[in-house]
Amino acid sequence: MSDIKALKNKLFLERKNGRLIVKDEVLQKADEYCEGYKAFLDAAKTEREAVKEAVKMAESKGFVPFEMGKKYEKGAKIYFNNRGKTIALAVIGEEKVENGVNITAAHIDSPRLDLKPNPLYEDSDLALFKTHYYGGIKKYQWTVTPLALHGVFALRNGEVIEVSIGEKEDEPKFVIGDLLPHLAAEQSKRTLNEGIKGEELNVLVGSHPFKSDEGSELVKLNILKLLNEKYGITEGDFLSAELEMVPAFKACDIGFDRSLIGGYGQDDRVCAYPALTAILNVENPEKTAVAILADKEEIGSSGNTGLESDFLRFIIGDLAKMQDGDATVALRNSKCLSADVNAALDPTFSDVMERKNASFVNYGVVVTKYTGARGKAATSDASAEYVAEILALLDKADIVWQTGELGKVDLGGGGTVAQYIANMGVDVIDLGVPVLSMHAPFETTAKFDVYMCYRAMYEFMK
Repeated sequence: MSDIKALKNKLFLERKNGRLIVKDEVLQKADEYCEGYKAFLDAAKTEREAVKEAVKMAESKGFVPFEMGKKYEKGAKIYFNNRGKTIALAVIGEEKVENGVNITAAHIDSPRLDLKPNPLYEDSDLALFKTHYYGGIKKYQWTVTPLALHGVFALRNGEVIEVSIGEKEDEPKFVIGDLLPHLAAEQSKRTLNEGIKGEELNVLVGSHPFKSDEGSELVKLNILKLLNEKYGITEGDFLSAELEMVPAFKACDIGFDRSLIGGYGQDDRVCAYPALTAILNVENPEKTAVAILADKEEIGSSGNTGLESDFLRFIIGDLAKMQDGDATVALRNSKCLSADVNAALDPTFSDVMERKNASFVNYGVVVTKYTGARGKAATSDASAEYVAEILALLDKADIVWQTGELGKVDLGGGGTVAQYIANMGVDVIDLGVPVLSMHAPFETTAKFDVYMCYRAMYEFMK
């Protein structure tokens, strides 16, 4: 090796495709791990379903619901269920909680179409649902896509009825129509952002009228009759329902080599699943390990199930008090991985990225020092010391990692839950999986990156 090549090897930062530098058995483990991940994507298309699936998985591993006032010994496994829409899991560590806990925080809500409170109407002998989109979407992507209906009706008598229509092969699907190109001359003059407007995201749900010669809205009447027979609800029960339209297709392998995963809701379930499975495998950690899977990140983490609430603060407080410790001190000594995704560079649209600071598919888990928009607005910006600590942890465990920013400085950006956890005095940095087509109804990730994310979460919490 020449002197100059040796010097470059010593001094230059080199990034390589992780599939070229790990052993075949690691790639095999990644493939095996992602079979469970795909099943989770299919079973957990909403935040409620994600919590339900997490509880089932946790209880099978010995986790029990937290009981206030009970003393939990080292190694105890507990969980906190917040209204069925956010869940936190903890494994009690060797050290006192007051010395700090290791937190992984992901979100389990994804962009979607919520039904309006009074959604059902009839026009031109067709029945449709009015929707209100949730989170940042490109509205045109949601037309002419098979959709499924998920959610709950909460009845006035206290009964809660779960709804899932469109996931099974023998179930009907739903769809939002679009104009045929022959008649779309005026629509084509709209900007891409206005190609489909919010009030045009109307879901087709039926066309068969109730057999009668009397009255109007007979298609709507027939739809309500079918819903009443199946769920016992009336039109008024939509007012106290949470119903979501999500893509009806299943998660699947992408590519001739099957190295990628395609599916709905990978932002951020591609980090939530590694965080969940990591803590399920943690046994007797040095510090208490906490994994929180939260709701409402896509709309600012607001509300009592979002991470801008005090839910996480109260959890740490309850754990500290259990050992007669101070909650504030525990938070100050705690550390967190904000488990959220970054945008992978797409060669078709590479002009929005600054290559030296972009993340790439198959280059491993992405460490993101700061998110935010333009001048780092709405970010926590991890300290140099904490960045170095996390990178040292990854290196020690032979985890393939990369760093990344969310696009060129002046083009936009985005936020994560990191800022809200940092507000509690916790050291926090974003770490997650690079995603192609983020926020689309069908997103793409690499199996290798998903597995590296799991390994990073496990090493951090153990």
